[in-house]
Amino acid sequence: MTEPTAEASDQTSPDQTSPTGDDSHADQDPQGRRLPTHTVVIPPDVEMVTLLGPRDEMLRTMERLFPRVVVHVRGNEIYLTGPGDEVALVERLIDELLEVLAAGQPINRDAVERSVHMLRDQTRERPAEVLTQNIVSNRGRTIRPKTLGQKQYVDAIDTNTIVFGIGPAGTGKTYLAMAKAVAALQAKQVNRILLTRPAVEAGERLGFLPGTLTDKIDPYLRPLYDALHDMIDPESIPRLMASGTIEVAPLAYMRGRTLNDAFIILDEAQNTSPEQMKMFLTRLGFGSKMVVTGDITQVDLPGGVKSGLRVVREILDGLEDVHFSELTARDVVRHRLVGAIVDAYGIWDAKEHSGRHPDRGSDRRRVERRKDIDPA
Repeated sequence: MTEPTAEASDQTSPDQTSPTGDDSHADQDPQGRRLPTHTVVIPPDVEMVTLLGPRDEMLRTMERLFPRVVVHVRGNEIYLTGPGDEVALVERLIDELLEVLAAGQPINRDAVERSVHMLRDQTRERPAEVLTQNIVSNRGRTIRPKTLGQKQYVDAIDTNTIVFGIGPAGTGKTYLAMAKAVAALQAKQVNRILLTRPAVEAGERLGFLPGTLTDKIDPYLRPLYDALHDMIDPESIPRLMASGTIEVAPLAYMRGRTLNDAFIILDEAQNTSPEQMKMFLTRLGFGSKMVVTGDITQVDLPGGVKSGLRVVREILDGLEDVHFSELTARDVVRHRLVGAIVDAYGIWDAKEHSGRHPDRGSDRRRVERRKDIDPA
């Protein structure tokens, strides 16, 4: 834990530096009075580079997220000058990051930003709890939730029989569900894992693709195989699949089956019809758990066909032991631009559905002007 102490601001050493270098008036209140400086002492067994990052990347991130706080660092001491509530928040952030480091997990800029969001939102879960919850480890790599939404999704899988994970690309819906499935198999909570997807293509017809039926279907299941290789030793996957312990198959292969003692994942569920969704959900057997994932903004069904994922919430919402987890752009853990792209498309879609899309509006105005010019 840190050891914060308060000092008068005129006692700070002149060689305490801040990466940004611009502290003008940031250490004064609105009346121009000097604000007190708080000193946070980092335990000596913590290497400062692990906390502040290479080239002070994490320190720069803190300063960007707390523009009203002046941050100076000297040795293993961090000096904070600014409004009391903001300084207290930075101190809490440092404590949370130290706890993450103590758990053996490195921190990065995204972890700092997500931690600040959680602290500002005053969430029930602490950032360290979210960032240190391990699901499964393989070959020195540990899979864990990285955002509050992901942790709540993972916790829902633990406490419910059927969970729907709905959200945009990059939020870890399927990846985390598969990690939970592997963990359940390793803990002998289930006897097998079934991974399935509807064989609906985006713009191509299966019948015109070359190869056998397996050759045609495999590309749609490939993301599931790729995720498996991250969680299970690759050499053991063929053996587990040959024994039926792990099965990867198109959704149509689920028809007529009752799946007991299994962890079943339906991916890309936005491309199921309501009838297919009902068929899948009624495969549930004793001792089994189901996770259904999808993105309702990326439906590839032919025109006029409703998405089973869109309507299932209206049908099952409020049913005991069924949970709907909503993930958002804030839960995207891919490239930083992916979250911004998801948000931009969300805004565009909202305008499109409301009939206020700017391009369409300008088209209508051009048509009206042409009508005014051409009486015919």
